Amino acid sequence: MSAPSTTRRIQIMDAAAQLFADHGFHNVSLTEIGRAVGISGPAVYRHFDKKDDILGAILVQISEFLLDEATALGTQHADPHDLLEALVAAHVDFSVTRPELIILQWREFGNLRGEDRRTVRRLQRTYIDYWTAVLLKLKPALSIPEAGATVVAAFGLMNSTPFSASRLGPEESRPLLRTLTMDMFAV
Repeated sequence: MSAPSTTRRIQIMDAAAQLFADHGFHNVSLTEIGRAVGISGPAVYRHFDKKDDILGAILVQISEFLLDEATALGTQHADPHDLLEALVAAHVDFSVTRPELIILQWREFGNLRGEDRRTVRRLQRTYIDYWTAVLLKLKPALSIPEAGATVVAAFGLMNSTPFSASRLGPEESRPLLRTLTMDMFAV
């Protein structure tokens, strides 16, 4: 018997992310997820033990991706202002191109259990702390809590795309969100 396909696992996660964002985690069945990728609902069990594991894998992957991208940008930009601009651009690009993942982070975190919940929280805190450290290099007069609160507020602005998409498309949203976020940081 061969190992389950990594490609199929990714397809399941992508389909589930869209379905969860569109209908809510509790309103989507494994049958619907399987159908979305051309397999039966029971065939999903070859890749995930339960629906909760799919949500966990998606949210952990999102958090790992954002943190990995941020730290990679840190190796490319020595100047803190340039790094902050790159971080903003990368996060805005993510939120504009993958609004379903922003919805999942916002709406479905409460459905995570156990180790997945702890892992996502740890990764999110590390991501916030990374941004906070960059902001403090630019605005050392801020206290750590003030800088952290500013970063979290910036995420709220950048992650507003799923809720503002009916007003502006991705190409219009991208430069507007970058400008508004950098203006918010006032650096």
